[in-house]
Amino acid sequence: MPEPSTSITAIAVTASARPDAQAAARELRSRYGAVPEADADVVVAVGGDGHMLDVLRSRLGDRKPVYGLNRGTVGFLMNDWAPDGLIERLDRSEPVFIKPLRMRAHRAGGGVEDLLAINEVSLLRQSAQTARLRILVDGRERLAELHCDGAIVATPAGSTAYNFSAHGPILPLGANLLALTPLSPFRPRRWRGALLPNRAHVRIEILDHERRPVAASADAQEVRDVVAVDVEEDQSRKLTMLFDEGRALDERILVEQFAV
Repeated sequence: MPEPSTSITAIAVTASARPDAQAAARELRSRYGAVPEADADVVVAVGGDGHMLDVLRSRLGDRKPVYGLNRGTVGFLMNDWAPDGLIERLDRSEPVFIKPLRMRAHRAGGGVEDLLAINEVSLLRQSAQTARLRILVDGRERLAELHCDGAIVATPAGSTAYNFSAHGPILPLGANLLALTPLSPFRPRRWRGALLPNRAHVRIEILDHERRPVAASADAQEVRDVVAVDVEEDQSRKLTMLFDEGRALDERILVEQFAV
């Protein structure tokens, strides 16, 4: 019987620093060959969710699709590890399109840093002092003062990660929403966050920043001692993740909501 025809002819393989991920990547390169990322149809990322986020950020220029294989810890953004039938799995895979968040962090000492986040932008107090935050949405003040450990703005793709651990909502991929979730809110005690349109512009200002310093992170990229952070979805960029049939990210998000 002839081999099934596929549209995937060249793959690049990248792996996290974990020894088991490196060994898995060597096996894939040996069995299927590999080309430089610039020449690949698909980039195969071997490792965990952290590595997947790094690889997705590196694809913001060329937007090549990324297919993850889990050799990490959680692997929510990854497919199950199996070295067999990789090309066939790639050919049958289902694409999921996501847009990153753009974070503009204003430093206390001056200067602005622009970073992109796939999962979330998070603010976290740097000292034992409670952070005091002012929250504006589309230029309108929505919360004059929030006493808390910090706050998160999460994408649907990232809503099951840090956001969910902080008791934020899980968002379906097609919801066109962002989750704004406080971390350990003290005052106002009853405020548990908000759902925002994905085109909203969120500005979080740090009150009394000298005594109560705050760091801001776009996924794992941290900027310390910020005085204000602007967050909005980057509508000009779209990234593609590939998932095995029946295991796409929207199905995983749905399953997560019924986990007990």
